[in-house]
Order: sequence, then structure tokens, then C-alpha cells
Amino acid sequence: MRDGSDGMEALVSMDVAISGRTTNVKLVEPPSCSSALSTVVFIGRNRRGNWVAREQNGLFGGLFVNRAQAFKYALFENGHHPETIVELSREVELDIPGNLIGPAARVA
Repeated sequence: MRDGSDGMEALVSMDVAISGRTTNVKLVEPPSCSSALSTVVFIGRNRRGNWVAREQNGLFGGLFVNRAQAFKYALFENGHHPETIVELSREVELDIPGNLIGPAARVA
């Protein structure tokens, strides 16, 4: 089980009866089981050379002046899970759905 505070695997201690003897065992949750709790964030450069961090479904993202800031943002947004950050070699664009932009911002 995870406690969600530090991003490390949580240890669970419990007593188990084996062959009539009680033994204390520690169970460790593997990281692969818990990565589903995190969201995948792509980072890379757009066609203008700016660094982009973007959640896989477009729920959040931003433009950054360097890779370090894009990575820092991605870590913050995904709960400090570096294993779910994917740096792309191809271009990645920050797409903002039209329904999130207010009518005043839509200019022909």
C-alpha cells in the first residue's frame, strides 16, 4: 500500500502463521503496481523550439524556456513520479481545446 507522501514504496508489516509458528513479514508494493495512480506526462520541444510539458490526455500542460523547468512542472503535476515522465524526441505541441477558451479570446 502507498501512503502517497514521499513517492517511495510503502512497507506493510504483518504477522503470518506458518507451520504453527507466527512470523513477522514485510510486504513491499512494487513500483509498477502503483504507477497507475500517476498520470503520464510528455515533455519535449514544439516546432518553435520551446519546451512543452503535457499530460497524455491534455488535462494540463505548459510552455517552458528549458528542459529543467518542464521536468520540474511535470513532477509537480504528477505527484513526483519521475517514472511516468516521457521525454519525446519528436515534436510535441501544447493543444488547448476550443471549449476552454472564452468567447472574448476567439478572434477571427
